Amino acid sequence: MNEKKPSLDRIDLKILAALQEDGRMSFQRLSEQVNLTPRPCLERVRRLEKAGVIRGYRAVVQLSAPVYPVIVAAQVALADHALSQQAFIKELQRSEAVLDAWLVAGSFDFQVRIGCRDIQQYRELAEQWLASSAFKIDKIITITELQEIKRSAGPLG
Repeated sequence: MNEKKPSLDRIDLKILAALQEDGRMSFQRLSEQVNLTPRPCLERVRRLEKAGVIRGYRAVVQLSAPVYPVIVAAQVALADHALSQQAFIKELQRSEAVLDAWLVAGSFDFQVRIGCRDIQQYRELAEQWLASSAFKIDKIITITELQEIKRSAGPLG
């Protein structure tokens, strides 16, 4: 399904930005926003979907009570990249507590966003990771989210 990603022109970028803002808008409204007639606009969206540039559509949900009352952002440094990176990546993908994870460059190897019912749950997870001989974690630096200030629709938004 994922072909080679097409090169994007300014109209494609306008389409992507508009859909990031409102993925449920009609093709008529979308075509008006990007100054195209509906048919070519629909064809461009379908091409972007087929190429995997548009991977799906989601709802942005705002609950009155958070599912995870404690959100921890953790920077993780491995002691031995060659031996433990793939094992830790699999752990991040498997763990239900891990909401988001990135392999990063710099002083740390991973940036991880973790959702927990309480700080004790995070502590237990961190201790498990640190004790694992498969992960060879050198250090974990954490910050706890207090309040959402801004949430982006995406890199074009």
